[in-house]
Amino acid sequence: MAGTINKVILIGNLGDEVKMHYFDDKNSVGRFPIATSESYTNKSTGEKVTTKDWHNIVVRNKLAEICEKYLSKGDKVYVEGKLKNRQWEQDGVKRYSTEIQVNEMTMLTTKKNLEKTNILPQDQAPSMTAPKSVAPEEKEDLPF
Repeated sequence: MAGTINKVILIGNLGDEVKMHYFDDKNSVGRFPIATSESYTNKSTGEKVTTKDWHNIVVRNKLAEICEKYLSKGDKVYVEGKLKNRQWEQDGVKRYSTEIQVNEMTMLTTKKNLEKTNILPQDQAPSMTAPKSVAPEEKEDLPF
């Protein structure tokens, strides 16, 4: 392969509300964390172990405005983007951050929609469901 690829795909839950920054030239940036988790069974103890990773998400312009309007803490989202490493100095100390700059996002569950349909009590976090835009499976004559 001659080129390189910088692509990230995540499905996770928002850990906070979308924080927006607006600029004079009609541009905007939204930032929010999402959490992904992984579970496994410890072979020596038989205990179930769950680890959680946090990811800093950055969205821009129209996508940022959509995220601000429709997403809230606890919502499950699918995001695609690229990794971006940043470095700056604060009070004489070098700081580093890795962000996912998102160019595609799909809302999988939102608390607002689930609460409106009385599927979810207000104090529970949403569970994973298929996106509403997915059509029901149709039978096809495929050999596999």
